[in-house]
Amino acid sequence: MNLGISFFITNIVLGVGLAMDAFSVSLANGLNESKMKTCRMCLVAGVFAVFQFIMPLIGWVCVSAVANLFEVFRKFIPWIALILLSYIGGKMLYEGIKNKENEDEKPAVSFKALLVQGVATSIDALSVGFTISNYKFVEATFACLLIGIVTFIICFGGLHIGKKAGTKLAGKASILGGMILIFIGFEILISSFL
Repeated sequence: MNLGISFFITNIVLGVGLAMDAFSVSLANGLNESKMKTCRMCLVAGVFAVFQFIMPLIGWVCVSAVANLFEVFRKFIPWIALILLSYIGGKMLYEGIKNKENEDEKPAVSFKALLVQGVATSIDALSVGFTISNYKFVEATFACLLIGIVTFIICFGGLHIGKKAGTKLAGKASILGGMILIFIGFEILISSFL
């Protein structure tokens, strides 16, 4: 097992890069739910972290076992992310416009929607399986664990920043959060063509 300094640096930097979409969605969730409690913030960040841990590991398994099938699926990843994020963002926009005056204290994003966000922001991490394909299983698992930990920290920070900004934006937070999610979906799609 080769777990030197370069292994840690490489996978932490990889984790930061992969977590940027999840950070943006966390920011939007924090904007949308400015009274989010710490345990809920841990749950939200944890869901993103788990998906960012699992997806590269699934990609590693696919590269190791069924590389040809994965290559066919790879071109659809940006479209899937766009559809999922646009659906959730559109729903947030609709609810923000519809309920401008209504300020409920219930969680803005249901657990089911949170899972969809987790998939949408981590689906591109499947391709990391190619990056870590030379790792043995234990190394790949540890690399994915580092990615998950980095994602948790970054998403928790995004939620905190979003909450602070959300209290200042009050009723417009849901609209802004929805627009951010839709923008992220298009950004993922456009960057796949570049």
